[in-house]
This record gives sequence, C-alpha cells and structure tokens, in this order.
Amino acid sequence: MTLLEVKDLHVSFKVQKKLLQAVRGVSFSIHEHEILGIVGESGCGKSATAKAILQLLPKHSTIISGEVLYQNKNLLRNSDAKMQKIRGKDIGMIFQDPITSLNPTMKIGDQIIEGYLLHHKIAKRREARDYAIRLIELVGIPHASLRIGEYPHTLSGGMRQRVMIALALAAKPKLIIADEPTTALDVTIQAQILELMKQIKEKTGTSFILITHDMSVVAGYCDRVLVMYAGKIIEKAPVEKLFESPSHPYTKGLLQSIPRLDMDKNHPLIPIEGSPPILTEEIKGCAFCNRCNVSLPRCKEDTPQLEEINQNHLLACWNKNESSN
Repeated sequence: MTLLEVKDLHVSFKVQKKLLQAVRGVSFSIHEHEILGIVGESGCGKSATAKAILQLLPKHSTIISGEVLYQNKNLLRNSDAKMQKIRGKDIGMIFQDPITSLNPTMKIGDQIIEGYLLHHKIAKRREARDYAIRLIELVGIPHASLRIGEYPHTLSGGMRQRVMIALALAAKPKLIIADEPTTALDVTIQAQILELMKQIKEKTGTSFILITHDMSVVAGYCDRVLVMYAGKIIEKAPVEKLFESPSHPYTKGLLQSIPRLDMDKNHPLIPIEGSPPILTEEIKGCAFCNRCNVSLPRCKEDTPQLEEINQNHLLACWNKNESSN
C-alpha cells in the first residue's frame, strides 16, 4: 500500500538574482513497511527533496511546485500550523548531525517526552517518561532509566544518533526520513545505526526514506532505490535488480568507483570524470551527457524520461543498448 507519493516535484532556490534548480521534476512513492534509498553525489537534490516533503525549506528563498500526497492530501498546500501537526506525528525526520539537531540545554529524556506530549496532549508526564525509557531501550542505549537524565554533550556520536532515532519515533510516525544519518560516524557505528533502523522497520512497521551517497549502505539495507543526478531521478529499481544489472552510465560509474572485497588489490578504482552541471544555468538534453562515454548526439538535445526497461526497473537514458551492457 502506498504511504506517500511525490509527483513532479520541483525545488528552486533564489541565488543572487538567479534560480538554482535543485530538484527538477522528481516523482516517486514510498510503500508501507519499506526502506526506500535515495542515492547520488552531493548537490544532486536528495536533501532538498526530503526537506520539501516536510516544508522545511526557507519560504522567502525557495520556490516549490508539484504534489506531495499523504492520505490523499497535498502537503505542499498545507499551512505551517497543519504541517506542525504532521511533522513528527505522521512523518518524522532524522538529520545529518545530531549535535546540532538536539537541544544542548535539555536532557535527552525531556526532549523525547516533549515530542510525545506535543502530539498526545491527554497523556500524563509519567506515561510519557515511561514511553521515553522504552524508546531509549528500543534504540539500544543501555541503562535507559539513567540515560534519560543526561545531556547530549555527554553522549558519544553513535549514542546521539540513537537518541535522534528515538526522537523521530516519539510520536509513532508511519514514515521517517533519514537524511544521511551515519555521515559523521565511523563504519562500526554506522553499521549499528543502519541495522537498528532495519530492526525498527520490522518491529514497528515504520517505513523509511534513507538518503545517502553510499552505495554499500543502499545494498545492505534498502528495498528499493532511486538514483538521482542533477535534480532528476535517472534510475529506479528494486535494490537487487539495480546491483545485478545497473543500467544508467552514472549508476555504473558510482559502482565502479567504490572498492569491493572481491576486487584484486591492484585493480584501480575508476572515478567518474568531469563535474556535474551548474544548476543555475539551463540544462539542455541529458545532464550527464558531458561526463558520459556512451552518449549519443540526441543526448545533447533531448532530455530522456524514465521508462520501464524490465519489471519495476526504470531508466532515463537514450542509449539503452549500451546501458544494458
């Protein structure tokens, strides 16, 4: 069952009398009990898409169009007051850096209790405190009844990220958007946090949108994946299909540029040559064309649209013969 649907989303930022087109016609859906991965290099529009869904972008400098349908209602038409009721209660968010997202003057337990009481106004504080302890236990923090009295700065980076997950779960949302939740953590803690998210999906039924630039994270924890480049989705597939038969030249480039355990130690990593297009300028044709080694003359003139190349595997590329090899 579809939980949230994004249709033809455009996000532009006003930058020195120009418009930076961060998101250019993105459409996708997220289903119940699913982890959807959105992957791509920095600046491709992943975070802008996530923040647009919850109307977290500054209105004075942002232009947003399209539809974000939740329970058959377009969230982009909601007032700030209506969005306040949806944020946290229906759709939660985990931000990149927990140390700047947590309130340094409040104990972590009080922050979770505040989030719970905001959306459960008839609940008593004692009930909220017990719930906060259960949440802290759920996210794997030991001695939860003592930890709720600690301040964020006394915790490690991994513990703070676990607290962020507990905060996102506080009002029992159906969907959580995780915006690169493991960027600042070492690989061991990263694996623990991602495994925790997977367990929460299985235990509570909560769906996740996992935003990352790390293809190995997508491979290990996502059910479906969207590959973004220059503000557009250029490939969409179940995660197994994407890794078995990556089809877009950009997707192939991402996979070739990361090390693998079965790779010969003398085998060089192959970087993607060139730079992404400047998003304040008009992009004609395929945005990846100037970095692509299988481009066609048509690629410079016409923008490819997502088309199904096999079941549930969609691709935006004119050179489908080369892409399938």
